Amino acid sequence: MKPKVYFSKEITPEKVVEMYHALGIELEGKVAAKLHSGEKGNQNFLGPDFWRPIIEEVDGTVVECNTAYGKAFGGVRDYTEEHLQLIEEHGWSKAFRFDLMDAEGPDIIWDIPDGHVLKDNHLGKNILNYDSMLVLAHFKGHPQGGYGGALKQLSIGCASREGKALIHSGGASDDNIKAWQLHADQDSFCEAMADAASTVVRHFEGKIAFINVMKNLSVDCDCCAVAEDPCMEDIGILASLDPVAIDQACIDKIYAATDDPGQAHFIERVETRKGIHTIEAAAELGIGSREYELIEM
Repeated sequence: MKPKVYFSKEITPEKVVEMYHALGIELEGKVAAKLHSGEKGNQNFLGPDFWRPIIEEVDGTVVECNTAYGKAFGGVRDYTEEHLQLIEEHGWSKAFRFDLMDAEGPDIIWDIPDGHVLKDNHLGKNILNYDSMLVLAHFKGHPQGGYGGALKQLSIGCASREGKALIHSGGASDDNIKAWQLHADQDSFCEAMADAASTVVRHFEGKIAFINVMKNLSVDCDCCAVAEDPCMEDIGILASLDPVAIDQACIDKIYAATDDPGQAHFIERVETRKGIHTIEAAAELGIGSREYELIEM
């Protein structure tokens, strides 16, 4: 049976809650709400006001991890003190319980016996404090991955700073400076993201759900301090229990938007970074299906 992906053109905080309930799952226990909290200076990320109803609905704790790129790329989220200061500035810690999962070490390390590239994944150790996870992805482009959606939130999003370095370097180094010098070829980078994502999916199997919001469709990620403005019109909200299917459905929506003058620019970003390969690699690992049933709401 193909996994279900629910879709609505309406983009409101209340619709996000409705889409979650359409999935027929009730996330129980302590719920980690994984989202992108936005880099300093970024104008496109979805903030606390947008996500508030769904986070309150599941009584979730917003979770993040430190980055691996830092000031060399205009960011301030690579070390805990500055990251937490930005979290407060963006309103996350004022609106919700907030957990920077790798604020204090040591990392938790999960084996990847069938990994394409990585042998293990390094994550913020606090991920072990949660019984279930709701992945709230702002779907958009990405300077290196081509696009950012559910699989990116699972992989780079849940990885510690050292884990992110390993993903970017294809397992060559857990040092965030050396990782950029040793950056993996694009196929290996995409495969490393899929490898890392697989560990989180398997850990929360049966207790994880995904919502992708196709709004503010810039070719750049929310991790960019200087990001391009959106180039495409907003498309809608998608929800699924399958991270591969939901990202594939979003990509299919992009390719279907033939009347949108910004489509070619967005597709160029995805294709030049081989973004589809992350989806292919994740499907090969068995954590989801590229075929799905789309249900419009």
